[in-house]
Amino acid sequence: MRESRTIEFKQKYSKSFLKTVSAFANYGAGCIIFGVSDDGSIVGIDDIDELRSQIENSINDSLDPVPDYQLTVDDRDKTVRLEVRQGYNTPYYYRGKAYRRSDTSTVEVERAELNRLIMKGENLSFDALESRERDMNHTWLSREFQEKLGIEVQGTPSLITLELMSPDKVFTNAGALLADDNSFPGIDAVRFGDNLNVILSRRDFSGISLLKQQDQVLALFDEYYAYEEIVGADRIKRYMIPREAFREAVANALVHRRWDVPANIKVSMFSDRIEIVSPGGLPEGVTKHDYLQGNLSIPRNPIVANVFFRLGYIERYGSGVPRILQEYADAQTSPRFDISDSCIKVTLPLVSASDFDTDERAILSSIEKGATTTRAEVEKATGFSKGKTVAVLNRLVDRGAIMKEGTGRSVRYSRL
Repeated sequence: MRESRTIEFKQKYSKSFLKTVSAFANYGAGCIIFGVSDDGSIVGIDDIDELRSQIENSINDSLDPVPDYQLTVDDRDKTVRLEVRQGYNTPYYYRGKAYRRSDTSTVEVERAELNRLIMKGENLSFDALESRERDMNHTWLSREFQEKLGIEVQGTPSLITLELMSPDKVFTNAGALLADDNSFPGIDAVRFGDNLNVILSRRDFSGISLLKQQDQVLALFDEYYAYEEIVGADRIKRYMIPREAFREAVANALVHRRWDVPANIKVSMFSDRIEIVSPGGLPEGVTKHDYLQGNLSIPRNPIVANVFFRLGYIERYGSGVPRILQEYADAQTSPRFDISDSCIKVTLPLVSASDFDTDERAILSSIEKGATTTRAEVEKATGFSKGKTVAVLNRLVDRGAIMKEGTGRSVRYSRL
């Protein structure tokens, strides 16, 4: 046995285990096994009844509120297993502090994270909290509702209906985020040249309505990635990257990011791709599989999400990623999604197959969409040497044309 994020060993009783109880109750179920040393060796407990009493009394006396837990005894090994369930009444404090797990360690949560635990325990979202800003105008919001829905959004009643203002006539954070002017971060859009050291242009869309941010970054996209093609007597507008995929990715970033993190959404525009990085990982309860498949949607900012939904910028039920993938259904390349605890990065590659050289197109042709393959199978299908195959595969992974999974001999490549 080994310690992990959800398992901790205690050779004997000490009150330090209460920090881990707080962590499990705050962020996810876990267990503490008493009578096991740090290296996983079973040493047993001499007086199990006394230990059970110590554990129960310590939790009931020291945790506020008291979490849901269960104690079980293994008579054969003389060990006691304490299982702690994740609670709804967060934060769970031990001596006035809340804790979380960091790999196999237990650490105190930072101030911003404590605020999120408090909101979670009160069933609140950040955009529903009272705003510190008081004077606001919503001209851009009103224009969008009028143009798209033929609805007048003016005055206090409309703002209260949209939850941009509380019934007590106080603006919410959602009201501030959608106001013409505000103090929130926004989008930092950069157009790069051949490498990261060459910046061709930079635009900062901060302190303005989220709706205006989306419109302005879309205008920048049109400037760099739209072109016209003459077909017969007609001039047809085309895009090097699917415009709907970009619009969806930006809307998702604006709606689902953590707005209590003082950082901009980063939109990096390259000649062969766009990268969109939004602060904050997945909402709690959503796995990477759920995110990619659109199986579950838990909006981090439900009031903002409702406005974007009404205006047709997003779908309510988490279809954003599937819609992005659908835009690439007939393309040689596929979007890439990198997810961490602190951010989500979406990479949208160019769709034109002509952007690949002969070697890259040969390897792409050898990998059937929806299937997985090994380097050796690609090497056999193309007749390339091992070194050349590896080099070209790595280039295609970097460009988002294929995905790489596994390590060492278990590495496989696939096309979505």
